[in-house]
Amino acid sequence: MQSFTQHTGIVATMDRANVDTDQIIPKQFLKRIERTGFGQYLFFDWRFQEDGSTPNPEFELNQPAVAGASILVARRNFGSGSSREHAVWALDDFGIRCVIAPSFADIFFNNAFKNGLLPIRLSEADVQELFQRAAEHAAYRLTVDLQTQCINDGQGFRRDFDVDPQRRNSLLHGLDDIAQTLLHEDKITAFENARA
Repeated sequence: MQSFTQHTGIVATMDRANVDTDQIIPKQFLKRIERTGFGQYLFFDWRFQEDGSTPNPEFELNQPAVAGASILVARRNFGSGSSREHAVWALDDFGIRCVIAPSFADIFFNNAFKNGLLPIRLSEADVQELFQRAAEHAAYRLTVDLQTQCINDGQGFRRDFDVDPQRRNSLLHGLDDIAQTLLHEDKITAFENARA
């Protein structure tokens, strides 16, 4: 899993509440057996017109000012719906490192941390301010610092955010569940040898 310490990136805003996992990665693209390659299908039904190949010029992530965006700001209850990890994989594969919203669906929130994507909860008022700042500045950028747990745009917006200490440590060191287990490999081996 890729570690997350500090990231500066262009912000894309998605003025939608209750964005569900079927919109993030539609079910017809879940047949892949690896974790990569899902980014091309991210928000597929919104990003493309009915022919499936022509970009929808109205869709938020298709706007030239947010090309290469790696931070997504959305409304409440982001990631609702099914428990598919593919939603996080698609965001990550597309280049999104951080999602900021007032609230997240629980399963999506947990999957994000387990796969190296940082979900940050900010108040509705703070999220609204980010929407306004992004609208006022082309290629609006934020720096997200997990070490100091702070978001900063260098233009007057600075907010602290909370992260569970264990999850923070895992992201800082790029440790998924398997890597955390392997930190105790010597104890596991000793137990297995004693048990034999």
